[in-house]
Amino acid sequence: MNGEYQYVVFVLDELRIALHLSGVERVIWAAAVTPLPEAPVSVPGVINVGGRIMPVVDIRRRFGLPGREIEPEDRFIIAHTSRRMVALWVDGVDGVVEPAAEEVTQAADILPDMGYVDGVIELPDEVILIHNLDRFLSMEEERILEGAMEGEAS
Repeated sequence: MNGEYQYVVFVLDELRIALHLSGVERVIWAAAVTPLPEAPVSVPGVINVGGRIMPVVDIRRRFGLPGREIEPEDRFIIAHTSRRMVALWVDGVDGVVEPAAEEVTQAADILPDMGYVDGVIELPDEVILIHNLDRFLSMEEERILEGAMEGEAS
């Protein structure tokens, strides 16, 4: 397997989105989330995973999808950014895909400055967005989250 083109594909409503496999630690069932005061709106709270407290990130808002409550059949993707571990709240996980190099188009080749999208995987019957976790939270959201997480640790 070529690690450069391995992605975990997850689902939000009918939208399929990919993350670089190298950034994903594991996938777990959704669990109760403890609200985190003063967190950004995209962070409904925190969970404890193996003794590690990490923020749960609601990425539905980033894709213009309506908000909803966490359901027992939802999943959390435990992933790492360059700054912290996060739990991404998703509807489900489809598995790992390994597209050929020619099926992956970088974001800069489509539209410069696509923010948190690295590119797309072009399959015969669909296009899957490749999500960049390091650019997901804005600098302001990151600053707010950092302050909220420090308050949680006190």
